[in-house]
Amino acid sequence: MEIIKAIAPLIIVGGIAVFVVNRAKYKFNQSSPEKKKSKEKQDVSISFIPIGMFFGCAAGVILGTFSSIFLPTTISLGAGIGYLLGYFAYEFYNKEETVNHQ
Repeated sequence: MEIIKAIAPLIIVGGIAVFVVNRAKYKFNQSSPEKKKSKEKQDVSISFIPIGMFFGCAAGVILGTFSSIFLPTTISLGAGIGYLLGYFAYEFYNKEETVNHQ
């Protein structure tokens, strides 16, 4: 049971990372080169992913401090979930930009 508790966060966060990377690779291959956004808007949209990881990691620290769950487990799961939420925010922001420009 202890081995499962140790490996489960790795499998969950690894699955999230593989999903996000494959999805981003697919979107990059499907994008057309005429979609040019300003440098500032590109920087804002790209920063959603690391900001999501940062806030997820912070939420993991808070959860790990006040619960009986092992602290490194909550930090890694929080960072992985924040990575996924940051990616969804990135997708939502880019989708909104595309709709507003048409």
